[in-house]
Amino acid sequence: MASPAQDMAERALRVAISRGDMPPGYRLVEAELVALIGVSRSAVRLAIDALAAEGLVERVQNKGARVRVVSTEEAIAITECRMPLEGLLARKAAERITDAEADRLGAHLHAMTAAVDSGDVLKYSELIQQLHGMVGEAARHPIAADLVGRLQAQLVRHQFRLSLRPGRPRVSLGELSELVDAITDRDPGRAEAAAVTHFRSVIVALSDATPDLGGPA
Repeated sequence: MASPAQDMAERALRVAISRGDMPPGYRLVEAELVALIGVSRSAVRLAIDALAAEGLVERVQNKGARVRVVSTEEAIAITECRMPLEGLLARKAAERITDAEADRLGAHLHAMTAAVDSGDVLKYSELIQQLHGMVGEAARHPIAADLVGRLQAQLVRHQFRLSLRPGRPRVSLGELSELVDAITDRDPGRAEAAAVTHFRSVIVALSDATPDLGGPA
């Protein structure tokens, strides 16, 4: 289990990468990150290792670690792989969700709506990631959930950039509301269809993105 310091470092790096404070290709210098985040060097090193395992950063021989460049084309390919897995998780979640989990999903959807209404795109982007994690937990399908987690980690910057596009958060909120409603209504077929519809929409949005979406901003 990661220490609180490592968790703190991982979160700080995720936020900085997703917002573009650390753009693709940005060198992750341990000494600088220690001063910036306020944790030990070992915590920073472990955080970088964790993000490297997820594909969010990469270690380059003789150059250290840097934020990995995920092109728009690669992001689309990753999303195409992720889409059927998310459909499977949604179906299983609708079949297996408990009443307590359904209540938490509903409350989480309210928080997402509040974030969109207030224009807090960073919060909304984080809540989307958490939502997919909650669906994965309710599905009780650890293999699919693990695969999705690995794919999702590589898309965090693209997800945030898409949320900055005028009107996109409201569109995705509608799609994810249908997903949550279908799961909490315990309708497997509808839940799977809602998940697939959402990720098809993400692919279209990525296809319409500016060419430099995966590059330095």
